Amino acid sequence: MSATTATPAPAKEETPLRRFLSEFAASKIALGGFIVFTGIVLLAVFAPWIAPQDPYDLGTIDIMDGRLEPGAVGASGITHLLGTDDQGRDMLSAILYGLRISLTVGAGSALIAGLVGASLGMLAAYAGGRTDSVIMRVVDLQLSFPTILAALMILAFLGKGILNVVIALVIVEWAYYARTVRGSALVERRREYIEAAQCLALPTRRILFRHLLPNCLPPLIVVGTIQVARAIALEATLSFLGLGVPITEPSLGLLIANGYEYMLSGKYWISFYPGVALLITIVSINLMGDHLRDVLNPRLKK
Repeated sequence: MSATTATPAPAKEETPLRRFLSEFAASKIALGGFIVFTGIVLLAVFAPWIAPQDPYDLGTIDIMDGRLEPGAVGASGITHLLGTDDQGRDMLSAILYGLRISLTVGAGSALIAGLVGASLGMLAAYAGGRTDSVIMRVVDLQLSFPTILAALMILAFLGKGILNVVIALVIVEWAYYARTVRGSALVERRREYIEAAQCLALPTRRILFRHLLPNCLPPLIVVGTIQVARAIALEATLSFLGLGVPITEPSLGLLIANGYEYMLSGKYWISFYPGVALLITIVSINLMGDHLRDVLNPRLKK
Protein backbone atom coordinates (compact mmCIF):
# COMPACT_ATOMS: atom_id res chain seq x y z
CA MET A 1 0.00 0.00 0.00
CA SER A 2 1.23 3.45 -0.83
CA ALA A 3 1.09 6.05 1.89
CA THR A 4 -1.30 8.86 1.19
CA THR A 5 0.02 12.35 1.78
CA ALA A 6 -2.40 14.98 2.98
CA THR A 7 -2.59 17.96 0.65
CA PRO A 8 -2.20 21.26 2.50
CA ALA A 9 -5.18 23.58 2.49
CA PRO A 10 -4.79 26.47 0.07
CA ALA A 11 -3.67 29.68 1.70
CA LYS A 12 -6.40 32.21 2.17
CA GLU A 13 -5.94 35.03 -0.28
CA GLU A 14 -5.24 38.35 1.41
CA THR A 15 -7.47 41.12 0.12
CA PRO A 16 -6.19 44.71 -0.19
CA LEU A 17 -8.49 45.79 2.64
CA ARG A 18 -7.23 43.00 4.92
CA ARG A 19 -3.63 43.87 4.05
CA PHE A 20 -4.27 47.55 4.77
CA LEU A 21 -5.88 46.82 8.14
CA SER A 22 -3.06 44.47 9.16
CA GLU A 23 -0.39 47.03 8.24
CA PHE A 24 -2.26 49.80 10.01
CA ALA A 25 -2.75 47.70 13.15
CA ALA A 26 0.95 46.80 13.14
CA SER A 27 1.84 50.36 14.15
CA LYS A 28 1.18 50.84 17.85
CA ILE A 29 1.39 54.61 17.48
CA ALA A 30 -1.19 54.75 14.69
CA LEU A 31 -3.45 52.26 16.49
CA GLY A 32 -3.17 54.29 19.68
CA GLY A 33 -4.07 57.46 17.79
CA PHE A 34 -7.06 55.72 16.25
CA ILE A 35 -8.29 54.48 19.64
CA VAL A 36 -7.89 57.92 21.22
CA PHE A 37 -9.64 59.67 18.33
CA THR A 38 -12.47 57.11 18.37
CA GLY A 39 -12.92 57.76 22.09
CA ILE A 40 -13.03 61.52 21.46
CA VAL A 41 -15.67 61.09 18.76
CA LEU A 42 -17.78 58.89 21.06
CA LEU A 43 -17.51 61.45 23.87
CA ALA A 44 -18.65 64.19 21.51
CA VAL A 45 -21.55 62.15 20.10
CA PHE A 46 -22.87 61.11 23.51
CA ALA A 47 -22.16 64.47 25.18
CA PRO A 48 -25.86 65.15 26.01
CA TRP A 49 -25.95 61.92 28.05
CA ILE A 50 -22.44 62.11 29.54
CA ALA A 51 -22.04 65.79 30.39
CA PRO A 52 -23.06 66.73 33.96
CA GLN A 53 -24.63 69.96 32.68
CA ASP A 54 -25.99 71.43 29.46
CA PRO A 55 -23.75 74.49 28.95
CA TYR A 56 -26.29 75.98 26.52
CA ASP A 57 -29.22 75.83 28.97
CA LEU A 58 -29.24 79.15 30.81
CA GLY A 59 -31.64 77.70 33.36
CA THR A 60 -28.98 75.32 34.70
CA ILE A 61 -26.17 77.89 34.86
CA ASP A 62 -25.60 79.99 37.97
CA ILE A 63 -23.33 83.01 37.56
CA MET A 64 -22.40 82.68 41.24
CA ASP A 65 -20.60 79.44 40.33
CA GLY A 66 -18.20 81.34 38.07
CA ARG A 67 -14.51 80.37 38.18
CA LEU A 68 -14.85 77.54 40.67
CA GLU A 69 -11.73 75.43 41.11
CA PRO A 70 -11.59 71.82 39.83
CA GLY A 71 -13.42 69.48 42.17
CA ALA A 72 -15.57 72.20 43.73
CA VAL A 73 -19.30 71.68 44.33
CA GLY A 74 -21.58 74.31 42.81
CA ALA A 75 -24.79 75.80 44.18
CA SER A 76 -26.82 73.28 42.16
CA GLY A 77 -25.02 70.36 43.82
CA ILE A 78 -22.96 69.43 40.75
CA THR A 79 -19.35 68.47 41.36
CA HIS A 80 -17.33 70.32 38.76
CA LEU A 81 -14.41 67.96 38.14
CA LEU A 82 -12.62 70.45 35.86
CA GLY A 83 -13.96 73.59 37.50
CA THR A 84 -16.17 76.25 35.90
CA ASP A 85 -15.58 79.16 33.55
CA ASP A 86 -16.32 82.83 34.17
CA GLN A 87 -20.02 82.31 33.35
CA GLY A 88 -20.48 79.40 35.76
CA ARG A 89 -20.54 76.67 33.12
CA ASP A 90 -19.12 73.27 34.00
CA MET A 91 -15.82 72.97 32.11
CA LEU A 92 -16.13 69.23 31.49
CA SER A 93 -19.57 69.75 29.93
CA ALA A 94 -18.37 72.72 27.90
CA ILE A 95 -15.42 70.72 26.55
CA LEU A 96 -17.63 67.78 25.53
CA TYR A 97 -20.06 70.07 23.71
CA GLY A 98 -17.17 72.09 22.29
CA LEU A 99 -15.70 68.91 20.82
CA ARG A 100 -18.92 68.38 18.88
CA ILE A 101 -18.61 71.79 17.22
CA SER A 102 -14.89 71.48 16.53
CA LEU A 103 -15.22 68.00 15.01
CA THR A 104 -18.27 68.98 12.97
CA VAL A 105 -16.58 72.06 11.55
CA GLY A 106 -13.31 70.22 10.89
CA ALA A 107 -14.79 67.11 9.28
CA GLY A 108 -17.50 69.02 7.37
CA SER A 109 -15.14 71.58 5.88
CA ALA A 110 -12.55 68.92 4.98
CA LEU A 111 -15.20 66.78 3.26
CA ILE A 112 -16.64 69.63 1.19
CA ALA A 113 -13.20 71.01 0.35
CA GLY A 114 -12.11 67.51 -0.67
CA LEU A 115 -15.05 67.11 -3.03
CA VAL A 116 -14.46 70.51 -4.64
CA GLY A 117 -10.68 70.20 -4.80
CA ALA A 118 -10.66 66.60 -6.07
CA SER A 119 -13.17 67.41 -8.80
CA LEU A 120 -11.20 70.43 -10.02
CA GLY A 121 -7.88 68.56 -9.76
CA MET A 122 -9.14 65.64 -11.86
CA LEU A 123 -10.70 68.01 -14.37
CA ALA A 124 -7.43 69.93 -14.72
CA ALA A 125 -5.41 66.75 -15.27
CA TYR A 126 -7.91 65.16 -17.64
CA ALA A 127 -8.73 68.21 -19.76
CA GLY A 128 -5.25 69.72 -19.86
CA GLY A 129 -4.50 72.77 -21.95
CA ARG A 130 -6.12 76.03 -21.01
CA THR A 131 -8.44 74.43 -18.44
CA ASP A 132 -5.49 72.97 -16.58
CA SER A 133 -3.59 76.25 -16.78
CA VAL A 134 -6.46 78.35 -15.42
CA ILE A 135 -7.27 75.99 -12.54
CA MET A 136 -3.65 75.61 -11.48
CA ARG A 137 -2.99 79.35 -11.61
CA VAL A 138 -5.92 79.83 -9.23
CA VAL A 139 -4.48 77.07 -7.02
CA ASP A 140 -1.05 78.73 -7.02
CA LEU A 141 -2.62 82.06 -6.11
CA GLN A 142 -4.63 80.44 -3.32
CA LEU A 143 -1.62 78.61 -1.85
CA SER A 144 0.59 81.71 -1.98
CA PHE A 145 -1.80 83.62 0.27
CA PRO A 146 -1.53 83.11 4.08
CA THR A 147 -4.30 80.71 5.09
CA ILE A 148 -5.25 82.33 8.40
CA LEU A 149 -5.27 85.80 6.86
CA ALA A 150 -7.53 84.66 4.01
CA ALA A 151 -9.91 83.02 6.49
CA LEU A 152 -9.99 86.18 8.63
CA MET A 153 -10.85 88.32 5.61
CA ILE A 154 -13.64 85.97 4.54
CA LEU A 155 -15.17 85.84 8.03
CA ALA A 156 -14.87 89.60 8.38
CA PHE A 157 -17.14 89.78 5.34
CA LEU A 158 -19.48 86.87 6.17
CA GLY A 159 -19.67 87.35 9.94
CA LYS A 160 -19.68 84.81 12.77
CA GLY A 161 -21.47 81.46 12.60
CA ILE A 162 -20.71 77.77 12.19
CA LEU A 163 -21.84 77.75 8.56
CA ASN A 164 -19.72 80.80 7.76
CA VAL A 165 -16.67 79.19 9.36
CA VAL A 166 -17.19 76.06 7.24
CA ILE A 167 -17.49 78.19 4.08
CA ALA A 168 -14.29 80.09 4.95
CA LEU A 169 -12.36 76.88 5.63
CA VAL A 170 -13.57 75.30 2.38
CA ILE A 171 -12.38 78.33 0.42
CA VAL A 172 -8.90 78.24 1.96
CA GLU A 173 -8.50 74.43 1.91
CA TRP A 174 -9.73 73.19 -1.49
CA ALA A 175 -6.47 74.08 -3.27
CA TYR A 176 -4.49 71.48 -1.28
CA TYR A 177 -6.78 68.71 -2.52
CA ALA A 178 -6.75 70.03 -6.08
CA ARG A 179 -2.95 70.02 -6.35
CA THR A 180 -2.59 66.57 -4.75
CA VAL A 181 -5.27 64.93 -6.89
CA ARG A 182 -3.99 66.57 -10.07
CA GLY A 183 -0.53 65.10 -9.49
CA SER A 184 -1.98 61.59 -9.13
CA ALA A 185 -4.46 62.05 -11.97
CA LEU A 186 -1.71 63.10 -14.39
CA VAL A 187 -0.07 59.71 -13.88
CA GLU A 188 -3.34 57.78 -14.17
CA ARG A 189 -4.41 59.86 -17.18
CA ARG A 190 -1.91 58.00 -19.38
CA ARG A 191 -2.95 54.51 -18.28
CA GLU A 192 -4.47 52.03 -20.70
CA TYR A 193 -7.82 51.83 -18.92
CA ILE A 194 -8.39 55.57 -19.41
CA GLU A 195 -7.58 55.27 -23.11
CA ALA A 196 -9.94 52.31 -23.36
CA ALA A 197 -12.72 54.29 -21.70
CA GLN A 198 -12.15 57.13 -24.15
CA CYS A 199 -12.26 54.73 -27.11
CA LEU A 200 -15.63 53.49 -25.84
CA ALA A 201 -16.83 57.12 -25.88
CA LEU A 202 -17.83 57.04 -22.22
CA PRO A 203 -19.05 60.34 -20.73
CA THR A 204 -16.36 62.50 -19.19
CA ARG A 205 -18.12 62.52 -15.82
CA ARG A 206 -18.13 58.72 -15.74
CA ILE A 207 -14.45 58.52 -16.66
CA LEU A 208 -13.54 61.01 -13.93
CA PHE A 209 -15.58 59.59 -11.07
CA ARG A 210 -15.86 55.88 -11.97
CA HIS A 211 -12.37 55.23 -13.31
CA LEU A 212 -9.99 58.07 -12.43
CA LEU A 213 -11.11 58.98 -8.90
CA PRO A 214 -10.80 55.47 -7.31
CA ASN A 215 -7.13 55.34 -8.36
CA CYS A 216 -6.49 58.78 -6.84
CA LEU A 217 -8.01 57.91 -3.47
CA PRO A 218 -4.83 56.89 -1.53
CA PRO A 219 -3.21 60.36 -1.56
CA LEU A 220 -6.63 61.97 -1.20
CA ILE A 221 -7.33 59.99 1.99
CA VAL A 222 -3.98 61.02 3.47
CA VAL A 223 -4.47 64.70 2.66
CA GLY A 224 -8.05 64.57 3.93
CA THR A 225 -6.97 63.12 7.28
CA ILE A 226 -4.30 65.78 7.78
CA GLN A 227 -6.68 68.54 6.65
CA VAL A 228 -9.27 67.55 9.26
CA ALA A 229 -6.71 68.27 11.99
CA ARG A 230 -5.68 71.44 10.19
CA ALA A 231 -9.29 72.62 9.93
CA ILE A 232 -9.89 71.99 13.63
CA ALA A 233 -6.78 74.03 14.48
CA LEU A 234 -7.84 76.84 12.11
CA GLU A 235 -11.33 76.95 13.57
CA ALA A 236 -9.88 77.13 17.08
CA THR A 237 -7.59 79.98 16.00
CA LEU A 238 -10.44 81.91 14.37
CA SER A 239 -12.67 81.43 17.41
CA PHE A 240 -9.82 82.48 19.71
CA LEU A 241 -9.49 85.69 17.69
CA GLY A 242 -13.25 86.32 18.01
CA LEU A 243 -14.26 85.66 14.38
CA GLY A 244 -15.30 82.02 14.63
CA VAL A 245 -18.37 80.45 16.18
CA PRO A 246 -20.69 82.64 18.28
CA ILE A 247 -20.32 82.74 22.06
CA THR A 248 -23.64 80.93 22.50
CA GLU A 249 -22.13 77.81 20.83
CA PRO A 250 -18.56 77.71 22.14
CA SER A 251 -15.97 75.51 20.48
CA LEU A 252 -12.64 74.56 22.03
CA GLY A 253 -10.98 77.67 20.61
CA LEU A 254 -13.59 79.96 22.12
CA LEU A 255 -13.32 78.19 25.47
CA ILE A 256 -9.57 78.83 25.45
CA ALA A 257 -10.16 82.48 24.60
CA ASN A 258 -12.69 82.87 27.45
CA GLY A 259 -10.09 81.92 30.05
CA TYR A 260 -7.09 83.69 28.56
CA GLU A 261 -7.53 86.86 30.63
CA TYR A 262 -7.73 84.81 33.85
CA MET A 263 -4.46 82.89 33.32
CA LEU A 264 -2.33 85.41 35.24
CA SER A 265 -4.75 85.41 38.19
CA GLY A 266 -4.32 81.66 38.72
CA LYS A 267 -7.54 80.49 37.03
CA TYR A 268 -5.56 78.28 34.67
CA TRP A 269 -8.20 75.56 34.23
CA ILE A 270 -10.52 77.71 32.11
CA SER A 271 -8.04 77.67 29.21
CA PHE A 272 -5.81 74.74 30.15
CA TYR A 273 -8.28 71.85 29.91
CA PRO A 274 -9.85 72.93 26.56
CA GLY A 275 -6.30 73.38 25.25
CA VAL A 276 -5.38 69.85 26.33
CA ALA A 277 -8.51 68.47 24.64
CA LEU A 278 -7.67 70.35 21.44
CA LEU A 279 -4.06 69.13 21.53
CA ILE A 280 -5.02 65.48 22.05
CA THR A 281 -7.56 65.65 19.22
CA ILE A 282 -5.14 67.14 16.70
CA VAL A 283 -2.24 64.86 17.68
CA SER A 284 -4.36 61.70 17.43
CA ILE A 285 -5.53 62.67 13.92
CA ASN A 286 -2.00 63.50 12.81
CA LEU A 287 -0.68 60.17 14.09
CA MET A 288 -3.25 58.33 11.99
CA GLY A 289 -2.55 60.51 8.96
CA ASP A 290 1.22 60.01 9.11
CA HIS A 291 0.86 56.23 9.21
CA LEU A 292 -1.78 56.24 6.48
CA ARG A 293 0.73 58.03 4.28
CA ASP A 294 3.31 55.28 4.91
CA VAL A 295 0.82 52.46 4.32
CA LEU A 296 -0.78 53.87 1.17
CA ASN A 297 2.51 54.94 -0.41
CA PRO A 298 4.85 51.92 -0.75
CA ARG A 299 7.85 54.18 -1.49
CA LEU A 300 7.65 55.57 2.05
CA LYS A 301 7.78 52.16 3.74
CA LYS A 302 10.94 51.32 5.61
